[in-house]
Amino acid sequence: MAPPLIQLKDIRLTFGGTPLLTGVELSVSEGERVCLIGRNGSGKSTLLKIAAGLVEPDAGTRFVQPGATIRYLPQEPDFGEHKTTLAYVEAGLGPGDDHYQARYLLEQLGLTGEEDPSHISGGEARRAALARVLAPSPDILLLDEPTNHLDLPTIEWLEAELDGRRSALVLISHDRRFLTNLSRSTAWLDRGQIRQIDRGFAAFEAWRDEVLAEEEREQHKLDRKIVNEEHWLRYGVSGRRKRNVKRLGNLHDLRAQRRNWKGPTGSANLVAAEAEKSGRLVIEARNIEKSWGERKVVDGFSVRVQRGDRVGIVGPNGAGKTTLVNLLTGAITPDSGSIRLGANIEMATLDQHRESLDPKSTLAEALTGGRGDHVMVGGKPKHVIGYMKDFLFAEVQRGTPLEALSGGERGRLMLARALAKPSNLLVLDEPTNDLDLETLDVLEEMLGDYEGTVILISHDRDFLDRVVTSVIVPEGNGRWIEYAGGYSDMLLQRGADLKRETVKAAPAAEDKKEAQASAPSPAPKRRLSFNEKHALETLPKTIEKLQAEIARQQRLLDDPDLYRKDRKKFDAASAAIAAAQAELAAAEDRWLELEVLREEIERA
Repeated sequence: MAPPLIQLKDIRLTFGGTPLLTGVELSVSEGERVCLIGRNGSGKSTLLKIAAGLVEPDAGTRFVQPGATIRYLPQEPDFGEHKTTLAYVEAGLGPGDDHYQARYLLEQLGLTGEEDPSHISGGEARRAALARVLAPSPDILLLDEPTNHLDLPTIEWLEAELDGRRSALVLISHDRRFLTNLSRSTAWLDRGQIRQIDRGFAAFEAWRDEVLAEEEREQHKLDRKIVNEEHWLRYGVSGRRKRNVKRLGNLHDLRAQRRNWKGPTGSANLVAAEAEKSGRLVIEARNIEKSWGERKVVDGFSVRVQRGDRVGIVGPNGAGKTTLVNLLTGAITPDSGSIRLGANIEMATLDQHRESLDPKSTLAEALTGGRGDHVMVGGKPKHVIGYMKDFLFAEVQRGTPLEALSGGERGRLMLARALAKPSNLLVLDEPTNDLDLETLDVLEEMLGDYEGTVILISHDRDFLDRVVTSVIVPEGNGRWIEYAGGYSDMLLQRGADLKRETVKAAPAAEDKKEAQASAPSPAPKRRLSFNEKHALETLPKTIEKLQAEIARQQRLLDDPDLYRKDRKKFDAASAAIAAAQAELAAAEDRWLELEVLREEIERA
């Protein structure tokens, strides 16, 4: 086995009297691809800073192989006094590094190098920071949420670029697809310690569930053992004093072990406050157009959004995704064409930029609007502490200023604010940013159970595949097309990747794609869409109702005198039974088709 490039041993760190890291071990060798997984607040970013040499632990050792070069990508880059993005990137080069790489990577990432760091967007800042850490071609890359604020074409470019490099990688990311495609081993930071497996992220969630289930079994055994010892002390033989003293000591040890056990963090309790149902038609756009100056953002787009649809909007930054959402929701008016909103629409929105948050206000004030101790959730008051706990905030964080919250905590706060408002239309702009994987799972389940309609902008491919029923994609020059299914379904239908309007593919990546195109590649594994899953669950009940309706109408027709006594009732019953039989046949055929499909997918 190759010697480690970097090794952390028995790392310990305490923040504010609370142990954060308690004996962490991490070793990374040449060419390794490690994904670092853990809940928000578990210490992942802090551990990466310790590995980069930016934070000194309370105890433990950090070893870096002599001559090995390390580059660290923080979540929020500090541009210091640099006047241009090129100056910022070149400042990260070593004495022997090629300065051409700085300009080359900035160009690949859609930047000129002349941008003023004080006047660039979050996405542009992330691109510049990526160019800075990639330009030196270091031995080890420590990347903290590298896909945040990036659009899908840039994420796919970055994935190809990292895959083609020899650098060892340690990745923190909420992007499942990104982790699955790049990682070869997984380090799980949980309750202050690391468990590691020599398999990539694809194997992580099943392994994690096995570990937690085994822990639960062990705690159950411990509880039973304590009960047995307590029973023996109460009712056992009392004549052997030394033996009793020893068993009493054992009982104290068992109780201390149980008391000191720290269970896994619970899951967030994400529930959207739902308003009354909207009309069946939620949004109808007919041939809408919108231009900003001479640039046409939307050109002749039409779409119908029905109640219960989950519509994903994807595309490069600057393609006009937010403009399209604002048009569809009536926030802005089209230059031509028409937008019709359905009846009884109650809309709640999640803003990815979080501009509505005052960084000096406290967590409780942001939830209550600065009024009292209660949050209005679905029109009913709920104590702010209880609502905070639903979103995994501790009671002591009530007075924490928002500027002190982590990215994941700010993401959960925005979700808490958006979901408290009664709605039947959720409009979510990058809802997955900074959320840990467990909270993402709960968010997906919540959206699956939500009876209203969802429109979301996202660059998370896996999230889109799991949630949406259709995807709207820009095709250039203001043209947008809706595709049925998730992100992978869209790619299969289009037969091409998203256009890289802001990012040019690196030559190596182009060569790789040409090689892949010349050889047949396996199609992505088919999965049931949200609509198909929903139909599988609801069709049996529909079939039962139709059978009951047929039986009810048949009982009427069984009366031999019905035709003579009430011709209209006879005709109505005959028509109703015929319609119900037709619907029953269609429902049974659809259920059988989906059940066969489900079995084929499970066997694949």
